[in-house]
Amino acid sequence: MSVPTEELLVREVSGPLYQARFWMKFAAVLMIIYGGLTALTIIGILFAWLPIWLGVLLYQAASSAELARTSGEVEALVQSVEKLRLYFTIMGIVMLIGAVLTVGVMVIFGLAMTGGMMELLQQASQG
Repeated sequence: MSVPTEELLVREVSGPLYQARFWMKFAAVLMIIYGGLTALTIIGILFAWLPIWLGVLLYQAASSAELARTSGEVEALVQSVEKLRLYFTIMGIVMLIGAVLTVGVMVIFGLAMTGGMMELLQQASQG
């Protein structure tokens, strides 16, 4: 009994994701734990949903990749790749926001330091 070509293709394509499933699930569990610990703080509760959501997406992607590898189902492979697409889209947006905020804080601190230095120079020249 031969396996249909489509199943073989799905198993072959899902191979790298299947091999990475342990690390994907491990990272997912760590992100969920991190989100749970973050939720224990007053400010952290506002942002705790994000790592939990990302962890769930990553875990679902790993589980779907495992299903695609073992069953040869196209839908499972598509679902795995879709979960990964959403995961990396969200991560990219979060990283972009973080970079913009970092540059903004650096500019604010740079201006504050420049203003402070100007104040010190002015006081030194007067006194």
